[in-house]
Amino acid sequence: MFRFKIANRIATRLIVLLLAVILLPTIFIGVFFYRTSSTIVKENVRQSSIQVAQQAADSLSNILNVGSDTSDLIYSQVAIQEKVLQEKPKTPDSVKVDNKIYINNFLNTIIYSSSFVKIIYILEPTGTSWGSGIFNQAKVDRYNIRSFDWIREAERLNGKLAWTTLQKDKFSGAGDNTALVIPAARVLKDFKTMRNIGYIVINIDGEAVLDKISQIRLGKTGHFFVTDQQGRVMIDRNREAIGYPVEIDALGEAIAQPDREFEYAQAGTPFYGVKQPLSNGWWIVGVVPLKEVTGQLESLQRSVFIWSGGFGLLAMVIGLFFARRITKPIGRLTAQMKRVGEGDLSARTAIRSGDEIGQMSNQFNRMLGRLDRLMSQVREEQQKKQRAEMRAVMHRIHPHFMFNTLSTIKWLIKLGDNDRAYEGLSAFTRLLEANMGKKGHMVTLEEEIEIITKFLAILELRYSLPFKLDVRLGTGVAGFSIPRMLIQPLVENAVFHGFVSDNRGGTIWIEAEDTGACIAIRITDDGRGMTPEQLAQVTTAGSPDHAGTEAGIGFRHVRECIELYFSPGSKMNIQSVEGQGTVIAVTLNKPQRQEQEHQAEGEAADA
Repeated sequence: MFRFKIANRIATRLIVLLLAVILLPTIFIGVFFYRTSSTIVKENVRQSSIQVAQQAADSLSNILNVGSDTSDLIYSQVAIQEKVLQEKPKTPDSVKVDNKIYINNFLNTIIYSSSFVKIIYILEPTGTSWGSGIFNQAKVDRYNIRSFDWIREAERLNGKLAWTTLQKDKFSGAGDNTALVIPAARVLKDFKTMRNIGYIVINIDGEAVLDKISQIRLGKTGHFFVTDQQGRVMIDRNREAIGYPVEIDALGEAIAQPDREFEYAQAGTPFYGVKQPLSNGWWIVGVVPLKEVTGQLESLQRSVFIWSGGFGLLAMVIGLFFARRITKPIGRLTAQMKRVGEGDLSARTAIRSGDEIGQMSNQFNRMLGRLDRLMSQVREEQQKKQRAEMRAVMHRIHPHFMFNTLSTIKWLIKLGDNDRAYEGLSAFTRLLEANMGKKGHMVTLEEEIEIITKFLAILELRYSLPFKLDVRLGTGVAGFSIPRMLIQPLVENAVFHGFVSDNRGGTIWIEAEDTGACIAIRITDDGRGMTPEQLAQVTTAGSPDHAGTEAGIGFRHVRECIELYFSPGSKMNIQSVEGQGTVIAVTLNKPQRQEQEHQAEGEAADA
């Protein structure tokens, strides 16, 4: 009888049910999750490691290619060959001095224009040599040039580059603390006889290469290094390993295999590695302890079983605690729900407990209390939606403008016009500072004009054309709030389609005045204007023929801002005559709050 009562108690049934519902799915999901996550994590780590290695290889190959290109440039200079050939014992000293000045200036010019070439030498085995920077002929004279392995390798390659290990430069400066470089040598030939007349040595900046390698890691303790095809370490943060075969035999054997991924053991610890080829035939190799890849999975497995047991105990405690408090509160809650079902919305429950029944009671009361606040919440959600839509519209404009600006600065740097590039970058920084302030997405009309002024300064730099801005703001309109970048796209369209398309400058007039119930803004330019067909496209909202163009994006942005932030009646009208310019009239009805504040300011001024 006692056993029958226990078996039929709601607490017993609830505990058994909770144990079955919690433990069985938890164990099944835990095992399934562990196996699935193990496969996914390993695959993701493998793909990520390959991508990191490929990025590292691309980065280092770009640096090495700079050295190769620099070598090709010097190798092809006939003037350099002629001056090297003139270095004979009988050559007048004045000619030798002129040749030295010419060659050293030429090499220094190359150094100043390259970010990764540290030092350049043109060496003669038994005569005068030349070099960039603080080249020291006395240091060259200490050595037999042809005693260096990489010089002999350059002779063997007969015109191709011979790369060697990361090392201290031997031929520059007054002391022994010389620069860290990666030399690449090739023979310099007389194109008429094709005999060797010297050696070109390009020294890549070793510190820059080490910085690149140090910035790229696998896991927490993994690292990268560079070897040649024979497994000899060429570049490594550990200077003592450079020039020698890989210390770990298993790692050396793995590197020698054609596979780009491999595993090996070091002192009983398994390691994972990847490798990628470089442009000069070397390999960049990355290694990381395997436990950093899979160690967390073992911890995850233990956590799954621990949590499963914890949930089982929790199920028993919850069952014992809540089973005694379920039936009575349920009856009371059911009675109140019947009242609501009969139409009495003033019904409320008085159940005060922290279990699910108490939560149901609280939610029941809250549900009834929220009915009278529903409309206000709906309005608030609509406002949030408008702000989200506005942010989405603005983000369609920002990348478009940033791409144009950064493209300009990129080409200025590529053309070597660093002063103008600095000027453009400074202007762009000031523009971003003004355009990304902490005041939200609304700005005053005066602040928008300031953004446009900085924007035009950048465009003048990019196109080397004068763009004049004439601004006339009526009384009381400077502080009128508008969405950020409301007018800027219209000015941008005027510049690109009114002036730049004809490769000329021009003037843009911006006028704004307070007409009482609205703010009237007028943007005028003396550009090329639009044909009737073009005008018809841009004046038709959502025109499929024009929506994807630069002008279409700008006009669409302005229309959406007007629709989202201003009351009906606000609009934008466009008038244009081909060859005479364009006039855009924007009418913005004042929001009620701004209009009241404006009226109060006017009354205060009258008083």
